[in-house]
Amino acid sequence: MARMIRSMLLAVIVAGGLAFAAPASAAPLDAVSTFTYTQNMHPMGFSARANTANPFTANSDLAFWGKLAVHGNYDGFRLIDITEPDNPVELIDYRDCAGNQGDVLIWENLVIRSWNSPAPAGATCDGQPVALGFEGLHLFNISDRTNPQLVTSVTMNAATLPMRGCGSHTATLVPDIAGGALYVYNSASSGLCPGIDIVKIPLDDPSAATFLHRVPTGRSCHDTGVILGDAMLAACAGGNGFTVLSLAGASGGTVENPVVLYSVVVPGVTIGHSAAFTWDGQVLIFGHEPGGGGQARCQSTSSITDRTLFFFDARTGAALGTILHPRPQTATENCTWHNYNVVPLRDRHVLVAGNYQSGISVVDFTDPANASEIAFADPAPLDPNRLILGGDWSTYWYNGRIYESDITRGLLVWNLSSSTVAGARKIDHLNPQTIEFTID
Repeated sequence: MARMIRSMLLAVIVAGGLAFAAPASAAPLDAVSTFTYTQNMHPMGFSARANTANPFTANSDLAFWGKLAVHGNYDGFRLIDITEPDNPVELIDYRDCAGNQGDVLIWENLVIRSWNSPAPAGATCDGQPVALGFEGLHLFNISDRTNPQLVTSVTMNAATLPMRGCGSHTATLVPDIAGGALYVYNSASSGLCPGIDIVKIPLDDPSAATFLHRVPTGRSCHDTGVILGDAMLAACAGGNGFTVLSLAGASGGTVENPVVLYSVVVPGVTIGHSAAFTWDGQVLIFGHEPGGGGQARCQSTSSITDRTLFFFDARTGAALGTILHPRPQTATENCTWHNYNVVPLRDRHVLVAGNYQSGISVVDFTDPANASEIAFADPAPLDPNRLILGGDWSTYWYNGRIYESDITRGLLVWNLSSSTVAGARKIDHLNPQTIEFTID
């Protein structure tokens, strides 16, 4: 989410199409009582975490390890047991590291959290002082799920870099198990700090995590998608388009030192937001955030570009197709295509996206030139008379379920009954911006 909305509040979604309104009874149904959703979408579970306007404490991103979900927020993060998706159980609502944004990553018992803005005087994290002006990453040991412990902090404000604006807006985890390290591709989402910050975390000593260098990309990166396996690519989304980098192979580069392959300027785009890959490494999905995520940009009167999600050939950058947001929203609903991932399938391409107050969208783009929405869950506006910032920050597919981080409500879990996702692979963990192997 763009920095311009960090002090605003929240809202939810509107109706449309081939759907029915959910009755209010059990807790999950109560949580989605204002939603309209397709008949193949079934609300399963709900873990509430309401938020306020002052201070702004939005629920943000998600990451998964086994039966554990890490739910980021502007205060810190939550740990949620998802052993039973219809009954997610909060283990802790950790509020002792309030550096806004709260993008989260997980590797076994290590949680990595983004701190986005210069720390004010007197700021603390896990009871420890945070240096004035700090922006960067905090690493936590969560061996005790009820008592996270701060391991170390990594600043992006190296002596050779600008001293402000180089925080951690979003972060992408890139494991190099053979090399004994985790890498974080950090995105500052700031014009002062174009490129990808590379942070190295030794697996045998996470406390020795260190900032290595910045990889120039020709643009400020809002979000970075990565695919390993046979593909070995990264894509920085930001500004007027995206830049693709090679991490290995004939094109050069390594995980520690990616090299730029090409950049694409997308006409009409000014705030590139998200880049993701299909599991075969063939297609790149590019989304942008007109209005910084805080404006109503999915109305029928909004521009075509504002409502469009783009598909490109991952190796060449050639345009393959687009999809226009199919459910016009009202003037009181902030809306763009926002955070998403791709279902791990062998023979189809299916996207699961969270789009602020237009909620969840499931898109079949097996043929990118003829992509179509096959399911949705769309809440009514939080307020029909004024725009209140809210809705769906992130939505991801993980092991047969759809997990939705709603800015004001908390974590919602859905089941999609559709042959389109039959045969999806199960994985033992997920940092949604990273695909760790290819499916050919």
